Amino acid sequence: MKRTKTNHLWWHKGIIYQVYPRSFMDTDNDGIGDLQGVLRKLDYLQELGIRAVWLSPVYPSPMADFGYDISDYKDIHPLFGTMKDFDQLLEQIHAKDMKLIMDLVPNHTSEEHPWFTESRSSRDNSKRDWYLWYDPAPGEGLLTTG
Repeated sequence: MKRTKTNHLWWHKGIIYQVYPRSFMDTDNDGIGDLQGVLRKLDYLQELGIRAVWLSPVYPSPMADFGYDISDYKDIHPLFGTMKDFDQLLEQIHAKDMKLIMDLVPNHTSEEHPWFTESRSSRDNSKRDWYLWYDPAPGEGLLTTG
């Protein structure tokens, strides 16, 4: 990691600003904030002295947990925009000498994520140990996560 003249890493003294895109700024008038809204506010964030934007999850999700139940870690949920919007945001953040920190929650996948559906497909599946599975208590029915 690059150190500054005072021998500190950028995040030792840098201000990190968390953005929850859903409520940050709505640019397409659907009532939900989006990546373009974050992009439009970068000058303002830079003026505040922000060194890094910490972006809450914008990945595809069934939204049962407001986006933290991720169903695809490699794409952008249409509510927030497109991968093109994300690429533009990342480019502009770097152009303003800021960093982007993606809120990545690998231990909180959606029940719709391929890893989860494959894991629960059988006790012999190769991804079975990617999750913790417990036999149900008598009378509780199907397997549940723990």
